Amino acid sequence: MIRHNQKGANLMNHFFRLSLSICAVALTWSAQAADVNVNAGAIFQDCSDCPEMVVVPPGKFVMGFDGGIFLDRPGIEARYEGPERKVSIGYSFALGRTEVTQAQYRAFVEDTGHVSGTKCAIWNGETWLHTEGADWRDPGYGRPPADNEPVACVTWEDSKAYANWMSEKTGQSYRLPTEAEWEYAARAGTIGEYTWGDDPDGGCDVANIYDQSGNDPKRPYDPVGCDDGHAIVAPVGSLNPNPFGLYDVTGNVWEWTEDCYFMPVPFEPTDGRAVQATGTCENRAVKGGSWSSEVYWQRPTFRGRDPEDRISHIFGLRLARDLKTD
Repeated sequence: MIRHNQKGANLMNHFFRLSLSICAVALTWSAQAADVNVNAGAIFQDCSDCPEMVVVPPGKFVMGFDGGIFLDRPGIEARYEGPERKVSIGYSFALGRTEVTQAQYRAFVEDTGHVSGTKCAIWNGETWLHTEGADWRDPGYGRPPADNEPVACVTWEDSKAYANWMSEKTGQSYRLPTEAEWEYAARAGTIGEYTWGDDPDGGCDVANIYDQSGNDPKRPYDPVGCDDGHAIVAPVGSLNPNPFGLYDVTGNVWEWTEDCYFMPVPFEPTDGRAVQATGTCENRAVKGGSWSSEVYWQRPTFRGRDPEDRISHIFGLRLARDLKTD
């Protein structure tokens, strides 16, 4: 196990999640072209069609895991997730209440003329195939994507461009979350192997993961035993939020972070900042898993590593935003 679960933790986490959700709804408000400095859990928007943001409190947690996948498979690159390190985030920041949606990304493209990545990688039942004409407008679902579904088929470069546009549009500091910020917010005080606990089959009320609805016999791994009701991508916010009031931090689509991927992870920084390369960054850290990912990859410590131009119909984004402290 990655964490030693405590008796009653699942019940307490459920109660905490419900309580924070109720409080977050009560604190919902709109910040029109103004900065915010409010209590943890508050929800705000900087414009009527901007993503809703949730204020995440400062805190400490143990990041990473002294282990990983493929460590016992000769000839396959191991994915070490350590070393474990104590991280102290001494500031509040805002994180997208949900992943960025199709409608929100469309507004960016229409306003800027941004040319988004194309030839998106789509699972064809046997392998991942970069498909001509597939992009965020047609992510290969077999139907048009809905406005309230997370945008997919976006690269790290597309995601950065969207964050920069949001900063220019609102006058605020939008960006991609750091890997430490993402893992801290995804855990939201929980200590289980997964964000919902230690049982891999217990997450379907909070995460759109590879489950009974999406079971594909051609995949080289098994679905979890539960059913979240969504065979593929789900509308954002369809399931329950985590204790910080964030939806879909596990599952739905993978989320790009600011960090350059290194293995093992450097011991510094430990204050929430991103790990950066001194030269070219070959890969960026991607977090959270997706609707079609193997459940072990859905753990908050798992670290995807992909080049900045990687494009897949299970890759999307969630924004972070800096908050003023004065």
